[in-house]
Amino acid sequence: MENENKLKNRNVETYTDDMVKAIENDKGGLIKKIIHEEEEHEAEKIDLSPRSRKNRLFMFISIVFIFSALAILVFLAFFDENSNIVQVAPQFTPIVFTDQSNIQAIDGFTKEKIAETVLNQVNNTKVKVGEMEGIYLTENKKAVGFKRFIALIKGNFILDQIDFVHDNFLFGAVNNEVKNLFILLKVRSFTDVFLAMHSWEDKMLYDLYGFFGINISPETNYLFTKNWQDGIVENKNARILKDEDGEIVLMYVFINDSSIVITNSETVVREVILRLTFGQIKK
Repeated sequence: MENENKLKNRNVETYTDDMVKAIENDKGGLIKKIIHEEEEHEAEKIDLSPRSRKNRLFMFISIVFIFSALAILVFLAFFDENSNIVQVAPQFTPIVFTDQSNIQAIDGFTKEKIAETVLNQVNNTKVKVGEMEGIYLTENKKAVGFKRFIALIKGNFILDQIDFVHDNFLFGAVNNEVKNLFILLKVRSFTDVFLAMHSWEDKMLYDLYGFFGINISPETNYLFTKNWQDGIVENKNARILKDEDGEIVLMYVFINDSSIVITNSETVVREVILRLTFGQIKK
């Protein structure tokens, strides 16, 4: 037993001596490098430990941010009445089938600028021959109805009878080799609106000439005071303003008991009649 203990002590002494000699003979510093890397590794372990003061601070700040975000979400969901309101594009109820639609914002526009905007869209429409484009005006991202339209252009429609015309109306462009504008009105009935439309005749050209691109000059000023006349267009009753050559300058046609189209083109009237009758594009 005593010999065995002496042997173990001798082995420990030999291992210790060998380590000392190895360190003294480590000219390349390999052992020192290993020891240094091990010390760095231990320091890194301490630095990453969740028990370190710095990491505990980071964890606390993260928890605070998470709970703050949750609190904001709860507030928006339950207390902010506007949080569930999504802004959408203005909605328009089509009163006749159109192949294409176009929306024009007219915020702050004068009558002349509104007319120019509509006329430019008609002239530049991309619809094919035989097709129709609906043109909708907006103000403050809301659809402009007939009442507001008359107000914006300072129109002369009899205001105490304007309720006979529905607010939902349509500017449209028809491409029949030549691109033409029309205005489609929905009315309460022929009987209700006839006198109101007849009274508007005296100022209708003044209100709408810019929209239809009608050239007004000293030679054509007489049109403002010229009488309108009864007529038949596509077998429908119409009131027509003609120039001295007998050409149609402007007209409004009673398509049916609840629809009136204002235009200067008989082919436009035909197209509107077809679409109102069949509710779809011609086959």
